[in-house]
Amino acid sequence: MRKELAGPRAPGVCAMNYRMILRLICYLLRIEAVCLAPAAGISLYQGEEEAFAALVATMALSAVLSLSSFLFRPQTREIGAKEGFLTVALGWIAVSALGALPFFCSGAVPNYVDCLFETVSGFTTTGASILNDIEAMPMGLLYWRSFTHWLGGMGVLVFLLAVVPMGKGKNSLLHVMRAESPGPQVDKLVPRLHNSAQILYSIYVALTVLQAGLLLLGGMPLFDSLTTAFGTAGTGGFGIKGDSMAGYSHYVQTVCTVFMALFGINFSVFYLLLLRQFSRVLHNQELWTYLGVMLASTALITWDILPQFANHVGEALHHAAFQVSSIMTTTGFATVDFNQWPAFSKTLLVALMVLGACAGSTGGGVKVARVLLLGKAGRRGIRRMLRPRSVCQVHVDGQLASEDMIQNAYSYLFVYCAVVMASMLLISLDGFSLETNVTAVLACLNNIGPGLDMVGPMGNFYPFSDFSKLVLSFDMLVGRLEIFPMLILFAPSAWRKS
Repeated sequence: MRKELAGPRAPGVCAMNYRMILRLICYLLRIEAVCLAPAAGISLYQGEEEAFAALVATMALSAVLSLSSFLFRPQTREIGAKEGFLTVALGWIAVSALGALPFFCSGAVPNYVDCLFETVSGFTTTGASILNDIEAMPMGLLYWRSFTHWLGGMGVLVFLLAVVPMGKGKNSLLHVMRAESPGPQVDKLVPRLHNSAQILYSIYVALTVLQAGLLLLGGMPLFDSLTTAFGTAGTGGFGIKGDSMAGYSHYVQTVCTVFMALFGINFSVFYLLLLRQFSRVLHNQELWTYLGVMLASTALITWDILPQFANHVGEALHHAAFQVSSIMTTTGFATVDFNQWPAFSKTLLVALMVLGACAGSTGGGVKVARVLLLGKAGRRGIRRMLRPRSVCQVHVDGQLASEDMIQNAYSYLFVYCAVVMASMLLISLDGFSLETNVTAVLACLNNIGPGLDMVGPMGNFYPFSDFSKLVLSFDMLVGRLEIFPMLILFAPSAWRKS
């Protein structure tokens, strides 16, 4: 028997470690206070008195609340899966609730539910908005709005693990990372979790800086370059212009097309490239499925929308590639009103909304890896029906997929469908069209932003009632955190001490 099973268990493993949960949430609030500082500086420079005062007040409140971490000194830093899920769910709710205060206190958005919707949309990298006049917003608030994308893209708790050493050998914090990171399976890149988080954020920062530099070379103003890079890196899609990306040059749009696709790739692939392990990249089935679907969808939509661009193949290809990259990676930027495209193209875009990007990326959706796994499991089921005595196994990238992983994928798909149906039923009370309700839920649950009809790229979510906005905000959190961390909040067993 292994040593850890033979001896007495640590108290933090047997009992619910509430103090560690509160301590981690306080750390998050402290980081949020620091992240608000650049936005406050911009408002001060621009002479935006109300926005500056609101940002500073929120910073102060976050800092004061974070100091309560000194009151929560846990006896052990070891936490289990249950504490990991609760930390992630409660942490995201806390940073969203406080992050909404600058919009509300400044008077820029007078309804707090609208402020919460906008902030949750930012942190979850959804990009759904209630703003009718984006360009009238103070620059400091626009910066904070876009920066929430960047902070939430890789994960606020992953950021915490990258900048705050939580103790040597505390591998139990992997439960936190797995609860926040997208995909059916999350592993450490290197033995130490702290170093794994640092590697992820180093790649994330490098790609963000590279994109911002290329946008500057294309003549884009510095502020526009930064906010656009934040939105692209987090695959969020908040723009600072009313027409999203339509008013920028083809060069700028092409740079965004390429980087949206890059940020939709599993970040472990970039790490393997840095290690020059090219063979493992070449045999990555998820990567090639992702790229194949993206290229095929671009070709099909180009063919379908060609008449709308006077048979100009280059123009049709440019906009098709941009929108496929934007929707599949769940970024949500737009160069045209694809709400006016033919039914085939719109249906294909909705399918890409659900599929989403790769696991371990900043994108949302069901994830290519999970769909690939379910597809192979489905094929195995058919073979077993034809040959009941045959032994069939599921392999991904040459490795055997465990039955637990397959079962988790099926469970995810079932709960995903249940959340979609329940959310559609609830928001239908507002009386909007079926196309609006369906795509609004899919856009929020898959962290995309724009849908079709009323919530298309040239519309927004403002007409929904406060109740529907709260439902859709919950959907955004559910989608970003892969469903289960948020649903566990409603499980009585999650709150028991042991």
